Amino acid sequence: MRRVVDVQVPVALDQAYSYVVPDGMDLQPGDVICVPLGPRDVTAVVWAENPSPNPRLDNRLKDVARKLDVPPLKPELRSFVDWMAGYTLTPRGTVLRMTLRMGEQLGPERVRLGVRMVGPKPQRMTPARARVIALLADGFAHPKGEAAEQAGVSPGVIDGLVDEGTLETVVLAAEPVARPPDPDFKPPDLYESQIAGAQMLRDSIAKGGYSVSLIDGVTGSGKTEVYFEGVAETIRAGRQTMILMPEIALTGAFLERFTARFGVKPAEWHSQLTPRKRARTWSAVAAGEVPVVVGARSALFLPYKNLGLIVVDEEHDQAYKQEDGARYHARDMAVVRGHIAQVPVVLCSATPSVETEVNARKGRYQRIALPQRFGGQHLPSIEAIDLKAEGPPRNRFIAPRLAEAVKIAIERGEQALLFLNRRGYAPLTLCNKCGFRLSCPNCDAWLVDHRFRRRLVCHHCGFSKPLPDACPKCEATETFVPCGPGVERLEEEVRVLFPAARIMVLSSDLIATVEHMREELAQIEQGHVDIIVGTQLVAKGHNFPKLNLVGIVDADLGLANGDPRATERTFQLLHQVVGRAGREAGRGHGFLQTHQPEHPVMKALIAQDRAAFYDAEIELRERTGYPPFGRLASLLVSAGDKHDAERYARQLAGIAPSHEDVRVLGPAEAPLAVVRGRYRFRILVKSPRAFDMSGYLRDWLSQAPKTKGTLKLEIDVDPQSFL
Repeated sequence: MRRVVDVQVPVALDQAYSYVVPDGMDLQPGDVICVPLGPRDVTAVVWAENPSPNPRLDNRLKDVARKLDVPPLKPELRSFVDWMAGYTLTPRGTVLRMTLRMGEQLGPERVRLGVRMVGPKPQRMTPARARVIALLADGFAHPKGEAAEQAGVSPGVIDGLVDEGTLETVVLAAEPVARPPDPDFKPPDLYESQIAGAQMLRDSIAKGGYSVSLIDGVTGSGKTEVYFEGVAETIRAGRQTMILMPEIALTGAFLERFTARFGVKPAEWHSQLTPRKRARTWSAVAAGEVPVVVGARSALFLPYKNLGLIVVDEEHDQAYKQEDGARYHARDMAVVRGHIAQVPVVLCSATPSVETEVNARKGRYQRIALPQRFGGQHLPSIEAIDLKAEGPPRNRFIAPRLAEAVKIAIERGEQALLFLNRRGYAPLTLCNKCGFRLSCPNCDAWLVDHRFRRRLVCHHCGFSKPLPDACPKCEATETFVPCGPGVERLEEEVRVLFPAARIMVLSSDLIATVEHMREELAQIEQGHVDIIVGTQLVAKGHNFPKLNLVGIVDADLGLANGDPRATERTFQLLHQVVGRAGREAGRGHGFLQTHQPEHPVMKALIAQDRAAFYDAEIELRERTGYPPFGRLASLLVSAGDKHDAERYARQLAGIAPSHEDVRVLGPAEAPLAVVRGRYRFRILVKSPRAFDMSGYLRDWLSQAPKTKGTLKLEIDVDPQSFL
């Protein structure tokens, strides 16, 4: 009998495939291999021994093509893949694919060539050659390409000097992905609460094993410096740290703070790495050569050799939820991975999610409280502007009291931030003659006017077109008018009110690259901007030293939907935005323009009574059985034909297993009933917290009819979005 192993391939399948191990090939579970799958070879992982292969299939099984020269996936990572696949009802192969995102350039490092001086000067000297010789006069080897660039010559000049014996070519050692950080490079000067919090983290790390700590600090309290002390302790212990951040746009300032503390930058992991850098980083993490990785949620799936600490910064952020493919919440999965790997997990936020707050209150998580701002700075004061009583003039969006406050801030040499969480120029464009509204042909949504791009854009499917010359309904010309403000329209008003001010708009629509984003943030930090007009991009972890005034132009915006988490998200977002003010010098102040100053969210923000907000929200969730006191799952049925989608959704709901603890709601049209030309119906499943929702869904779906044609069924356990 030949030896057979079960191999998991990174495709959307739960099952493993059996392959024969060629004679002389030493394979163990976790080894990364190449196997033939259909007409091509794919990267895969040995998942288990196959102790009892079917003799009838033995001759039909294919051989493993080759074993890759990379470290194997450890049992803890394979267990994590199994657990996440089972919990989220995602095919195991789909989850595995996220662990194998190492690019297609694995293998030995490419040879880096350098040059150095070894012989006499050439007989024929030219200005270009003279510059090269002057550069290399130090006798050290320089990378060939860099030497040519620094000397301002072509590579041919370097080659000519090598041919004449003046220079010689040498092989350079490979550049490391990241240099070793020094935990004692620049220890911080911590205040009392930070010292106590840092010691609690050190104790957790020294104790070892699984634990979860919540660093719960007001904005500007120095939460990062506290968990850096946990990172330093982990480095001293020779283990690796994973730091998750909600968006890679945040990492610019973070990398500077990390470098100031540890002397070097950490390794980065995000979607904008080049394929080669991705492959090198993956291999270095697997080999244990990278002590610290900072990255987006996908860093959760890297094959750490010796993981010692997991940090989730801004743990409340919505960006941690993956909404397509494998649907998971990176914060929750980070806690799971910490439990499987038996390492400490640190969650960090000024506005913890309700789930995390409840876990801290019940003692499941250790709370590290930082109630004061670093350096003795005061928290910003907050007041409401009641738009019913003192709203802006017609066709304007900035109330006179807010405009006056911005004027005073600029005169003082300070910065002001005007926040509106709505991209584009206007959310709706209509004909003022017949009332026709410009909508997306593929989605149940209005087209958003983007003046900077001169396009009308759908924010759900990406469809865009220029503004028509005439109304498609009444054929009138020059009758389209924008309704409501977006940040581009707000900027237009700001330029009228403050013509001499230096203004910058921060919106994801206008950011071409991460580097562009980092450059604009640097301009603000250096004081080259007077007024920032921004969307939620400005709410996340940025430190603007001269910013002392924040105006929320439409504080009610996030409350205008049926999302069960609407109040929580609005509170977190507005709290974080106002928290940008007054972090370094002067006293910060925030204004909330609202039609509902009596709303509990507004009252909690104005009174700065965070506990009152959490008390009320937790009591409501517990009374209604919503997370974290209950479980939710979403089954979204979509199809190109509305009747097909509705028919299948009703058929699916009709075969739901009956259980006294489960409520099956729907099907009903999703709030966004059509997206990308697909009609959408949602079934919502609700149960108590301790109920095995994943097992219930698995039993239910095993009886479900197969989807055919354009029909599609998407499962989301613990949904965050209800659109």
